[in-house]
This record gives sequence, C-alpha cells and structure tokens, in this order.
Amino acid sequence: MLDLKARSKLAPVLDPVAAGLDRMRMTPMFVTLLGLAVTIVGSVLIAAGELAWGAGVAAIGALLDALDGPLARRQGTASIRGAFVDTISDRLGEIAIWTGLAYHVREEPILLLLCLIALAFSLMTPYVRARAEAWGAEGRGGWMGRAERLIVSLLGIGLHGLGLPVLDIMLWAMVVLTGLTVAQRIRKTWGQLPAG
Repeated sequence: MLDLKARSKLAPVLDPVAAGLDRMRMTPMFVTLLGLAVTIVGSVLIAAGELAWGAGVAAIGALLDALDGPLARRQGTASIRGAFVDTISDRLGEIAIWTGLAYHVREEPILLLLCLIALAFSLMTPYVRARAEAWGAEGRGGWMGRAERLIVSLLGIGLHGLGLPVLDIMLWAMVVLTGLTVAQRIRKTWGQLPAG
C-alpha cells in the first residue's frame, strides 16, 4: 500500500513544505480543513462536467491533506482529536469526489451504479480496518488504500476530461479492486480474531 510506503519517500518533499506552512503560522487543523474545502471545490467542478479541472483541483486538496501530519509533528501538536478530524475529512473528501462524479454520469445508469458501489467499497475499506483495530487486530493491507483510490479515481476522471475515454475502465477497476481490498481486509482480520 502506498499509504504505508509513500510517507517515508515523500518526507523529503513534504517536510520543507510543512516547514513553510509552520512559518506562515498555519495549524494542522486549518490545513486539514483547507484540503477538504479544495477537494469539495474540485468535486463541484467534476459534477459540472469540468472533469480535468475538477480532478486537478481535487488532487491539490488531497496533497494539502497529506501535509497536516508532517505539520503537526513539526509543531508538536499531534493529537487524537487531530487524527479524528483528519479521518473524517478523508472520508468526506472521498464522498464528495464520488458524489460529484455520480452527478456527472446521472444519465447513464450503469456508470451511476458503479459510482455508488465504488463509493460503498471505498468507505468499507477503512471501516474494516477501524473495526479490526478496535479488537486489537491488524486491519491494514490490500491493494486499494486511500492513496491508491485517489490516484486511480482522479487520474481516470482527469484523463477522461482530457478526451481519453477511460471512465468506464476506471469505474470497473475501482469496483473490482476496492471490493477485493475489502475482502482481503476481512479475511486478514478474521484470521486474527479469537474463535471463542
């Protein structure tokens, strides 16, 4: 999963940006909420049919969201409340993107259904992890963590907006791969839970 591997590789890029945000006296909470707001703006553009612009703006929102953690660590303000808000923001961002795309394809029943299923599996993926960790199990893993979901969905939306007809392919890939990720996490969690 990129969520686990990318952090160390992106640290040399994110840390200087976080240092700049720190000098501007921005708080991690502000950066989290700004990232969500930018993502929502991108989602509105997607809903309006501006797929390339919308995907690009939403990607900027996702990048902003990646900065709240490094900023919190730099400022020594990392907290459970901050992590909670970040998690909620992540889910709301995904809901916004899928809602915008669903509105865009509302006249095409199959694509609309695929959007809804992809959204459902995207929400189930972190839910399974949260339940696993609540019971002391390891709930990470699978092919489509949040980073992968954002890359595949926004890349597909953006390329379609640039004239490459890949929306159907992206939606089917999202449904299949996120569905398999949910199954992988359920299987992994099940194996760690006591039988009694």
